[in-house]
Amino acid sequence: MTATWKQRLIEVEVGPVAHGGHCVARHEGRVVFVRHALPGERVLVRVTEDTGGSFCRGDAVEVLEASPDRVEAPCRYAGPGLCGGCDWQHASWQAQRELKAAVVSEQLHRLAKLDWEVIVEDLPGGPEDWRTRMRMAVGRDGRAGFRAHRSHDVIAVDDCVIAVPGALDGVVDRTWPPKSELVVTRDAGGQVHLTEVGPPVVRRGRPVPGPSRLIGGSGTATELAAGRAWNVRADGFWQVHPAAADTFAAVVRDWADCQPGDRAWDLYGGVGLFASLLAEQVGETGSVAVVESSYGAVEDGKRNLSDQPQVSWYAGRTEAVLETPDFTDLPPDVVVLDPPRKGAGRVVVTAIARSRPARVVYVACDPAALARDIAAFAHHGYELAQLRAFDAFPMTHHVECIALLRPAR
Repeated sequence: MTATWKQRLIEVEVGPVAHGGHCVARHEGRVVFVRHALPGERVLVRVTEDTGGSFCRGDAVEVLEASPDRVEAPCRYAGPGLCGGCDWQHASWQAQRELKAAVVSEQLHRLAKLDWEVIVEDLPGGPEDWRTRMRMAVGRDGRAGFRAHRSHDVIAVDDCVIAVPGALDGVVDRTWPPKSELVVTRDAGGQVHLTEVGPPVVRRGRPVPGPSRLIGGSGTATELAAGRAWNVRADGFWQVHPAAADTFAAVVRDWADCQPGDRAWDLYGGVGLFASLLAEQVGETGSVAVVESSYGAVEDGKRNLSDQPQVSWYAGRTEAVLETPDFTDLPPDVVVLDPPRKGAGRVVVTAIARSRPARVVYVACDPAALARDIAAFAHHGYELAQLRAFDAFPMTHHVECIALLRPAR
């Protein structure tokens, strides 16, 4: 077992980008995952984590030879040991997209055995002032902030360069109950909704979130996408970039290409953003089945899409619903799925492939999970036909991908 290197300073040549907001370097035969560095740089790294195995983690605390893509971070809370929300503030925006494209390509090659050229497209508005929804932690001193990378430590902030202007007014300039959390949403109408979630409490031997109370706003956010207004829970799921929902909806509409009378599944359907588009395409003679595990989202969806009776709702885990005979008796022509970060997984992929849809449109927020699921689809005779990637989370390592899969020819 290798002696721990924690807190040790080492000099390394930085290698390629890796999934997760860091780059790969090597030192004395071990892999070092380095944050705050860029490929090709020579940096001094302070090791922050080391369990004695084949790899360790560290922060670049001094840049000895800088990449031409390096810029000064616009946020004073970005850097080693500080806020863990952003990963690439030290890279130009163009370089950030190139790094993300490299990660998506590498994951497709390694996990799905595909050589695919990826271009990450930017969304309108630039790399700052875009985040509309945030979950903040409150430190022992009662100040709101964000957690450090891979840590429970709260870094108190006075502002956030990626937050939409005005979102944190009245949040960062006062104190809150220590160990509580704050859910902040600024909706399309400019209204800020603020919910305080109390410190965790123990019930039946397990910690659960504390009671929540609405501090500001109505708790119902109004969002605009796909040609309609949506009234949704402010603390529920909605895309955090103002341009993301409309952008993704346009791609899904194009690739789903449902015909009148078709049957469609919208899995992990949320409040029904994509279902609304599918319903328009299939018309009154078709059907759209939405599966969503959040009962609150289902309630919001039923209310928002009450004008589309061809949409039916199934509240429950996708894996469980797909095993229900009355759901699978009528196989779909098209399937849209937008799973959580862990991906759909083999059970869901197998159930979809067994139903033999003509097209599968997969919306993914994690390139590794997407690549694993594409490989699983390939095992069942589906191939990747098209892929687009979007920088819906500038300054962070996150990237959104939309893939179209079809039965292999």
